[in-house]
Amino acid sequence: MTALGAVFRPQLPPEKLRDVARTADAAGLEELWLWEDCFLESGIATASAALAWTERLRVGIGLLPVPLRNVALTAMETATLDRLFPGRFTLTVGHGVQDWMGQVGARAESPVTLLREYLDGLRALLRGERVTTDGRYVKLDDVALDWPPPAAPAVLAGVTGPRSLRLSGEAADGTLLTAGTPPEGVRKARQLIDEGRKSVTRTDPHRIVVYLLTATGPDAVARLKAEQTAEGEDKIPGLGAAGDAGTVAKAVQRLVDAGADTVILQPTADEPDPEGFVRFAAEEVRPLVP
Repeated sequence: MTALGAVFRPQLPPEKLRDVARTADAAGLEELWLWEDCFLESGIATASAALAWTERLRVGIGLLPVPLRNVALTAMETATLDRLFPGRFTLTVGHGVQDWMGQVGARAESPVTLLREYLDGLRALLRGERVTTDGRYVKLDDVALDWPPPAAPAVLAGVTGPRSLRLSGEAADGTLLTAGTPPEGVRKARQLIDEGRKSVTRTDPHRIVVYLLTATGPDAVARLKAEQTAEGEDKIPGLGAAGDAGTVAKAVQRLVDAGADTVILQPTADEPDPEGFVRFAAEEVRPLVP
């Protein structure tokens, strides 16, 4: 069964999160995803609050930029959230926007090397291992978590380029793809991920999560087009969905047919009714997605 969720975008003030999270939980939405975009809102703080305010909702962060965070700290925070809210937290890490990383003095000369070292160290720590490593970026000296998760949670990589997609197949447990990824892009990503998995003989499951830019209501088409134009994505065929639940469900299914396991509806930045959007996803779109 395809998992379905929605994004709480950090263009909304943090104090709106409680109402949106509780609405999503009450409506039966499966997943709510949060962003750690510079310099808007923190991923861990918002995820902690959303988990505490809800009973069954899964909360994902898509994504934490690894140049900003020491890997031991990310492991500690992930383990803590996993133990506090078992099975309800999904972590995604990635390169981060390089211009933003430069603004804070954290830009890495080799983002792919950093992400590889980070994924290896993070996943080992979450497995409860004691880690010593002296990489180009990640350096750990006899580090182990005192409170590791009972079972290692999945760590996803939010990536786009071919090298990074292959790396995700090799070193991550799943991949997050942006709303700029049409169905054909999902197919190509799956192929590259599988190449990476094959290179290290991995046979465990690898979850692919895809954001779908979505607008509904009387001005849906105009709002979707305006955001895609602003992002330079208005010429990409098959991208986004604007219209009623049936139209959105068909767009979700196209991504699933291309290889997505989970589709997260991403509202436009000017979505006028965030609570209504998560109810729309849960109550109208979900019944139409097998």
